[in-house]
Amino acid sequence: MSDSKTPVTHDLSKLFEKIKDVRIAMLTTFDEGQALHSRPMATIKPEADGSLLFFTDKESAKVYEVKKDSQVNLSYANPSNNVYVSVSGHASAYRDEAKIAELWSEDMRAWFPKGKEDPSIMILKIAIDKAEYWDSPSGVLSRAYGYARAVITGEASKDDDVNEHAQVKL
Repeated sequence: MSDSKTPVTHDLSKLFEKIKDVRIAMLTTFDEGQALHSRPMATIKPEADGSLLFFTDKESAKVYEVKKDSQVNLSYANPSNNVYVSVSGHASAYRDEAKIAELWSEDMRAWFPKGKEDPSIMILKIAIDKAEYWDSPSGVLSRAYGYARAVITGEASKDDDVNEHAQVKL
């Protein structure tokens, strides 16, 4: 059931703005026993088609798992800025040498010591179905405003008072 009070947008640019500085996402897949399996992944970049790309090893469990059940979730968190994002979508794993060369950065050598020519590199593409983000100002003034509003009105602070919360649906 969705929260009917949560604003809905179809614009991915706001979502991508929220995650651009969050380098690591937790990727959750279903393992062979249909149990949830999560692991950290470094987001490479959003694509023009609205998908998110990652590098992975062709022998990793996630490649097997997304072939069995492509439904995945990505969780992003930036606690220092109070930004939290959840992305649901479908994953596919493939090899595209030209795309790997385009996306390669030297820090990826820690996982792929043979460099961008490493035959074990695959691209994990997450096609976004829907997402949700929460962005709460962490400053003292924002908390003071919420507190003062609650004391004066006797009502809890509303999401749109000091927080930004929206669902992104495609």
